[in-house]
Amino acid sequence: MIAEADPWAFQPHPEVWLLIAGIIGLGVYAVRVIGPKVVTDGPIVTRRQTVVFFLAVLLLWIAADYPMHDISEQYLYSVHMVQHLLITFMVPPLLLYATPEWLARLVILDGGSASRILRRLTHPVVAGVIFNVIAAFTHWQVFVNTSVENGAFHYGAHVVMFTAALLMWMPVLSPLREQRLSPPGQAIYLFLMSVIPTIPAAWLTFADGAVYSAYDQPFRLWGVSVASDQQAAGLIMKILGGLYLWLWIAVIFFRWASKATDDDRAYRRHRPPADAGVDVAQPALPAELTFEDVQAEFEASTPASSSSDP
Repeated sequence: MIAEADPWAFQPHPEVWLLIAGIIGLGVYAVRVIGPKVVTDGPIVTRRQTVVFFLAVLLLWIAADYPMHDISEQYLYSVHMVQHLLITFMVPPLLLYATPEWLARLVILDGGSASRILRRLTHPVVAGVIFNVIAAFTHWQVFVNTSVENGAFHYGAHVVMFTAALLMWMPVLSPLREQRLSPPGQAIYLFLMSVIPTIPAAWLTFADGAVYSAYDQPFRLWGVSVASDQQAAGLIMKILGGLYLWLWIAVIFFRWASKATDDDRAYRRHRPPADAGVDVAQPALPAELTFEDVQAEFEASTPASSSSDP
C-alpha cells in the first residue's frame, strides 16, 4: 500500500466498529441474560471486572482503528510494534481478568469436544510454543509486506495473534484457578515468554538497510528514517515488552511472598508460645514433689507398733 501524503487524513474502519460493538454486545448479553440464570449466589460480575472489561475494549479499539492502525500499516513499523504489544500483551490479560468464573466454566468445561481441545491448547508448553512461533512468523519479511499491502490479511493476522495471546496468558490469568500455574511456575513461564522475543528484536535493531520493503517509502513521517524506525521497533519489542512481562513477574512474586508471610503470621498467632513449656495436646504435669510430701506418705504407710507386753 502506497503511503498517502497526508498521514492524518481520517480513514473510517467500519469493520473495527462492528467488532467493538459485537464484543460489548456479547459482554452485556452474558451479564444481563445468561448470568441471572446461572449465578444463584454472589455477584454476577464485580465492579472491578466491569471497569477492566471496558478498559480492554478501549485499548483494542485504539490499536485497531484510526490513527494507530493507519500509521502502523503505511508509515512506521515501530507504531506497528506498539499495536502488536497492545493486542498481545495488554488486551488479552485484561479480558481474562474481566471474565467471571461462571462464564469461563460454561465455555471451557461444558464437556464438549471444543472444551477438550481448548484445555489442551491452554497447556503451558503448548500455549507458549504456539504464541512464540506465531510471534516469530509475524516478523518474516513476506508476512509483514503482505500485511501492509493487504488490509484483510492484516486484520486476519491480528485475530490469529490475539487468539494465540489469549492461550498464552491462560496459565497465568485463567478465570479458572485449576488451570493456572503456581505463582513460581507463573514467574518462570513469563520469564521464558520474555526471553524468546529478544531474538527478532535484536535482528531488527542491528539489521543493515531496510528489512521490510513496504516501509521503505519516500515520505517519512516525522522525519524518521527507515533504519531508525526499525531500531525503535526492536527496542520497543525488547525493552517495553520485556519490562512489561517483568513487571508481571514482580507483581506475582511479591503477592506470593506477601501471602506466605500472612500465612506464617496466622500460624504463629494460633499456636502456643514456644516458652510456655506446655503442649496443648498433652496433659499438664503434676506439681513439684517436696520432702514433706514424701515423709507424710512414708508415715502413712508404716504399720502401727504393738503396745502389749510379753
